[in-house]
Formats: sequence, structure tokens, C-alpha cells
Amino acid sequence: MKKTYNTTNAPQAIGPYNQAVEVNGFVFLSGQIPVNPETGNLVEGGIEEQTNQVFRNIGAVLKEVGINYEHIVKTTCFLKSMDDFQAMNKVYASYLKENQPARSAVEVSRLPKDALIEIEVIAHK
Repeated sequence: MKKTYNTTNAPQAIGPYNQAVEVNGFVFLSGQIPVNPETGNLVEGGIEEQTNQVFRNIGAVLKEVGINYEHIVKTTCFLKSMDDFQAMNKVYASYLKENQPARSAVEVSRLPKDALIEIEVIAHK
């Protein structure tokens, strides 16, 4: 059985998808970019500010599901530039302090709204 989740505390989907889908105890979060859900705009600043906003958005979706960062088992980080990897990693580590999930990080040529970062998550209830 599939259950979908959406919250106004994270950016609304800009296409035909949900913020999260749960199947058999696994929760798949759509990629989050650094959009402030109140304004619909990218946050100002560099990779640190944008990574913080991405994690705030992820946290809002996880909360809607009834779980938190500790339930994350896999992340995929899409970076506009691998030059931002170390700075992103520092912010990332501040949110995922213990029992870190598996992770992939890749450089991509472009992200929605010209964001510097997007992160998608798989979690387990």
C-alpha cells in the first residue's frame, strides 16, 4: 500500500509528484532545493545557506511523515559544483550527526531555479 505526504511547511511540488511517498515502511522524499516555503524563492547566500534550507525542508517533510533525521538511511546530494563539496559536507554533518546514512554526491550541470544543491532522501519508519 502506498501513502503520500505533503506539507505547507516545505516547498510545494512544482510538478506531478508528492513531497514523500511511503511504501512498506520506507519513505522516499522527493529532492528538496533551497526554496523558502513562505516566499517560494531560493534563499539568498551561498552553499551553506542553501544546504541549511534544504535540510529545513527535508525536516518539515519528515515531520509530516512522523519521523526525523535519524530515520534517514540514504541520501543523494546533487551539487552544481563539486567545489562546494567541503562546505556542503560541514552543514550536512551538523544535521546528520550520528548513525549517518549511506550517501552519494554528484555534480550536475543545472538544478531547478538554478539552485546550488538538491538532496533527495530515503528513510525508514
